Amino acid sequence: MSLELMPPIMFGGLVVFLLIGFPVAFSLAATGLFFGFLSIEMGFFTSAYLGNLPLRIFGIMSNDLLLSIPFFTLMGAVLERCGLAEDLLEGTGQLFGKVPGGLAFAVILVGAVLGAITGTVAASVIAMGMISLPIMMRYGYDMRIATGVIAASGTITQVIPPSLVLIILGDQLGRSVGDMYAGAIGPSILQILLFMAFIAGVAIFAPHKVPPLPPEALAPRGWPLYWRVLKGMVPSIVLIFLVLGTIFLGLATPTEAGAMGAVGAIGLAWLNGRYTWALLYQAMESTMRITAMVIFILVGSTVFSLVFQGVDGGLWIEHLLSHIPAGQVGFLIFVNVFIFFLAFFLDFFEIVFIVIPLLAPVAAKLDIDLVWFGVLLCVNMQTSFMHPPFGFALFYLRGIAPKEVRSTDIYWGAIPWVLLQLILVAVVIFWPQSVTYWLDRRPGVDPSTVRIEVPMPDSSEEEAAPPTF
Repeated sequence: MSLELMPPIMFGGLVVFLLIGFPVAFSLAATGLFFGFLSIEMGFFTSAYLGNLPLRIFGIMSNDLLLSIPFFTLMGAVLERCGLAEDLLEGTGQLFGKVPGGLAFAVILVGAVLGAITGTVAASVIAMGMISLPIMMRYGYDMRIATGVIAASGTITQVIPPSLVLIILGDQLGRSVGDMYAGAIGPSILQILLFMAFIAGVAIFAPHKVPPLPPEALAPRGWPLYWRVLKGMVPSIVLIFLVLGTIFLGLATPTEAGAMGAVGAIGLAWLNGRYTWALLYQAMESTMRITAMVIFILVGSTVFSLVFQGVDGGLWIEHLLSHIPAGQVGFLIFVNVFIFFLAFFLDFFEIVFIVIPLLAPVAAKLDIDLVWFGVLLCVNMQTSFMHPPFGFALFYLRGIAPKEVRSTDIYWGAIPWVLLQLILVAVVIFWPQSVTYWLDRRPGVDPSTVRIEVPMPDSSEEEAAPPTF
């Protein structure tokens, strides 16, 4: 077997493991170790090369940036259980309830707020599904519209900071999390506007599918209702600033901001009178499971990546993708189509750890801004939660939906929202300023204004100084 054949065979071996259904983390590690020992026997590299593996794993375990993952996960897990979503949805639903599509508008807005303070799709979809879906069913919403808007609004979490995906993408692409968060602001806003425009279109052309709440179901207008909405919104906005504002202003690292967010979430639960030791224990257990899963996948991908690079897999991928017609645009179209179909079978964590390290060097060689590239892929990967029949958001919704809600309605209801997400992918590709605009507005230092002046010693002092040996 020649060295040129090793990368495609190794990649094919990984695909076989995944199709069998073997856990992703162990598939990556097993494939990497098998082909690593095989490469040593065939003389492609020496056993000393695998000696880099413990150093790489130690580097993962000592990476301060990855410590932000359990902090943000704990923050989301606490807020998921403290009843904040209920307060937000009930108040906002009453505020918009008298217009056609009002409940759907409320779900989209609350999904965006929950995304900015929880960072987890499961928390958003489950909370909104349990509260909003029975109300939408009771007042005659089209079932496909109702299930689709709930699932799709939960996926906004993937793009809107502090998304866990953006943290991992920043780590894999070698870019700061602050830049990734700043770049994601524009697509997040566009995603919310696209979703609301779709509901507005349905409300105009098919109002019977999104009827307003009847008068008897509406709470009286006035300060009690406004105070109810503000009581849910203001603490959430304060927590968002505590987490994201400190990162954007350079006052805290993502890890420090995540720690403050976790403490803030616990404080918010206590202020709402819903803090219990059982809540904290459940949140910590959920955090432990998610963090362990991420780290195991990361360690497995490191084993695979080390061996893959050792057999010149990076050059094989680079040669494969850099010769695609149409240069940057052709590369971007191919990559996005590839990831879109890959997301039918793999979770976003798995895609980030397996595929992104292979694509990043090619993107850099094609002079593609890696922050923009990462945000673009993040927008694409949120479709992985909405793909019928494997989308996790659809699974979460199916798990909490009443029995009379048919699975076919959930799957068909997801399709328009997947198309809206793909429209956003196209917008980001052909309008890069949607990402870079916010990066350009961040405070920074202009290198052209930096002057380094080193004072020269006086010549007379130089002569008077005694020689040194």
